Amino acid sequence: MSWIDFPISDKRSWARGAMLLAVVVSAASCGGGGGSYTMPPATPPPGADVEAPAVVVSAPANFASGIPAGMLTFSATATDNVGVASVEFQVDGVAVGAAQTSAPYAVSVDTNAYASGQHVLRVRARDAAGNQSGWTSVTVSFGGSRTQPAGFTRNANYIIGLNAATAFAQAPDGRIFVAQQGGAMRVVDNNGVLLPTPFMTLTVDSNGERGLLGVAFHPNFAVNQLVYAYYTTASGGTHNRVSRFTANGDVVVPNNEAILVDLPALSATNHNGGAIHFGADGKLYVAVGDNANGANSQSLATPLGKLLRFNDDGTIPGDNPFCTTQGNPACAVWAYGLRNPFTFAVQPGTGRIHINDVGEGTWEEINLGAAGANYGWPNTEGPTAAAGITGPLLAYRHSATNPPGTGPGGFFTGCAITGGAFYPESGPFPAAYRGSYFYADLCTAFVARLDLANDNATYAFGAVSGNPVDMLVADDGALLVLTRGNIVRFSSP
Repeated sequence: MSWIDFPISDKRSWARGAMLLAVVVSAASCGGGGGSYTMPPATPPPGADVEAPAVVVSAPANFASGIPAGMLTFSATATDNVGVASVEFQVDGVAVGAAQTSAPYAVSVDTNAYASGQHVLRVRARDAAGNQSGWTSVTVSFGGSRTQPAGFTRNANYIIGLNAATAFAQAPDGRIFVAQQGGAMRVVDNNGVLLPTPFMTLTVDSNGERGLLGVAFHPNFAVNQLVYAYYTTASGGTHNRVSRFTANGDVVVPNNEAILVDLPALSATNHNGGAIHFGADGKLYVAVGDNANGANSQSLATPLGKLLRFNDDGTIPGDNPFCTTQGNPACAVWAYGLRNPFTFAVQPGTGRIHINDVGEGTWEEINLGAAGANYGWPNTEGPTAAAGITGPLLAYRHSATNPPGTGPGGFFTGCAITGGAFYPESGPFPAAYRGSYFYADLCTAFVARLDLANDNATYAFGAVSGNPVDMLVADDGALLVLTRGNIVRFSSP
């Protein structure tokens, strides 16, 4: 029998015995004389236990759907070469109950505490030597019509009375400026009141998906009062434009438009993009659609189907990845291969960019912004390993898989990804939500959370009425979702 076959108690006895320096035994020699010898030490034991336990979820089943409201038994089985010390349980990255130290390993989950829709349940095990398994997970769907998690408040009528809203931004002083497709930019004051007089009203072409589509504030707005807008103009031929304006309180200074960027002439009325944001580098990023011509997305001779990068005065930074000759449209290109990036978001502090690219027949994408990246459209859409293509962080389908929940995106389905907001590392939302990325879909009106700390898993967070088009985290830590007609406010104590 080898040492590793001994019972644990015998291993401990061996260890105590091995501490003796020698065992001396006297014996008579053949000639009658005395003598002694030292017994050689026994073969030492191998190293400490390094084998991690194995654990699997026994209930609920992977891709279980329509799990009813109420108490759910969440159970697991675990094994180890010596013995399991504990099993931990999580729902959406948050511990459920205390770690279980003896079989049967199970906890109860109140599904009423979660928004209806997709959730990820995880387990892992630990043994007495401290070895820990990786997380094992199942993806499930909780049934019902719960529109936010327990402990959160959803105010569906926080701001009402908007007309075909397309985008919004919050000024450093707390006011919210809302772009409406027809050309009016509205102001929500610090008391949460939608002011009757627009900040400005631009003359726009609002056919199809055209119109006033984006708004942003200069990083030094508190001093210079500069407001930026992306809109479709018919002046000089129908095209999209980026202009800068100066605010005078709640209204624009008259006749002070500074035209910064005139994009190429449009043919189709759709795929305009329109989102604009300042990055952490102080540069102005502009999302532009392919104008319903996929070939534009792969051509560096046109700014269509791209994420563009400008200085705050509309000039082009010389360090853009494809800039060789100023005046060449490629100079403005920061990333390409996009179909219709209607929205994107910049993470405060880090400058990380997530681009929400509206898909064609099958997929919606969240792409990680990177200088020089090619996201593949029209040659690829959705998950891909194609050479030279930056695949999406997350993609979800337009229709459910069979069985539902399987494959990328899980149970989420929709028609057009919209919104997009990073929750900061501080704020009233619980710790697990901080650093997450929130997004929505125009048609199915879900609000979801992308968990960047847990392998980009995605969970249902809530739902809104109407058609969500944009999203931001307000300066008080509330998550605001802009629909075509109102602003919905999700808050947490």
